Amino acid sequence: MNRFLLIFLVCLLAVSASCQTAAFVIGEKAAGSIGFYDSDFHRIGGAKVGTHPHEIVLTPDKKTLYVADNGVMWMTETGLGDNTVSIVDIASMKRSATVDLGKFRRPHGITYDADTNRVYVTTEKPSKLLVIDPKTLKVVRTYDVDGQAPHIVKLGPNKAWAYVSNTDTGNLSAIKLDSGHVISMPSGERPQGQAMSPDGRTIFVANSGGNSISIFDLEKKRNVGSITTSGKAPVRLVVSKDGKTLIYALQEGRTVGFADIATRKELLEIPVGGRPVSMSLSLDGKLAYCSVQEEDEINIISVPDRKVLRVVHTPKGMGPDPVVPLR
Repeated sequence: MNRFLLIFLVCLLAVSASCQTAAFVIGEKAAGSIGFYDSDFHRIGGAKVGTHPHEIVLTPDKKTLYVADNGVMWMTETGLGDNTVSIVDIASMKRSATVDLGKFRRPHGITYDADTNRVYVTTEKPSKLLVIDPKTLKVVRTYDVDGQAPHIVKLGPNKAWAYVSNTDTGNLSAIKLDSGHVISMPSGERPQGQAMSPDGRTIFVANSGGNSISIFDLEKKRNVGSITTSGKAPVRLVVSKDGKTLIYALQEGRTVGFADIATRKELLEIPVGGRPVSMSLSLDGKLAYCSVQEEDEINIISVPDRKVLRVVHTPKGMGPDPVVPLR
């Protein structure tokens, strides 16, 4: 082959690869990166972030990703971990900035308020909720959480309250954002993941230390019941688009469960071949994505059929955790 033609083809392939658009972003906890994957889950790019990133949140315009650089693989570890939040640009597939959290270490849960352009992130050492201004890359406010080892944070529908699940103290804290006032609500043992009902009136909390999911009335600010799971250690969960079904990852059960919200009864559990760590929905709500990080696998699950359709493999050593669909 002509040498110049070969060079041209190599350049053409490089340009073609760079023009691919991602269909998914995936937190790669073991590798310390954010992976970009096409619609068939082939990895087309990656951005290095902090050590062992945990939760990630995408802005509504799908241009920016915020990453909690926790620094330890499992929250039961005792190390100090990292103290940064990485900002990743979706278009370039690169980290564009880093927020230094200073004395606040092991960021974990993270969410974004588009109305105020503020990022909310929990930290485990010490146990706090921080507010970050992504323009100045500064922490602009801190909140007490009335608990230990805050995990996931979600904002209420009117953005007046933040809800934090505190794993070590077994409670869900409702934090009034204008005053910092905290209402503590008892949950089950070691609460972690949260899912909000479509109408914004209820939060479901996965209690990873046992086999239950707590139900909280957000208007009354109290625990109003629970759902018992057959498998142990529910860790992450989502609510179906119609608001009728909970889908949740059971880490020690090595299954994914489905429960009827109206009756508060589990419907069934399906095996996923390892200890699942995450749960998310496709944009149309027809598929659920559940990662088994120790096996570098992602289970693609049919929500209406309640079965695993496919198991995809990330490159070895990635340790996939949250899966966020872009399209």
